[in-house]
Amino acid sequence: NYPNPFNPSTRLKYSLKESGRVRLQVFNVLGQLVRILVDSDQTAGYKEVMWDGKNHLGEKVSSGIYIYRIEVNEFVNTRKMILLK
Repeated sequence: NYPNPFNPSTRLKYSLKESGRVRLQVFNVLGQLVRILVDSDQTAGYKEVMWDGKNHLGEKVSSGIYIYRIEVNEFVNTRKMILLK
């Protein structure tokens, strides 16, 4: 993601070698789901999603470490990002 640390938003970029089901989720350090950013079938290519630092209710989340998890077909990857206010 860029920028990292971020405030108030960050961009998450990913590339799909082939079309598939994409699920991109943000979790807090306790493992609680904060927001689902992507949950759809997508075509191959470069993609970009912005996270505005808000939860699924539209509320701004606290400063801290967050984990984003991307699942594409059988592929799964997780990365850390930091929100600084």
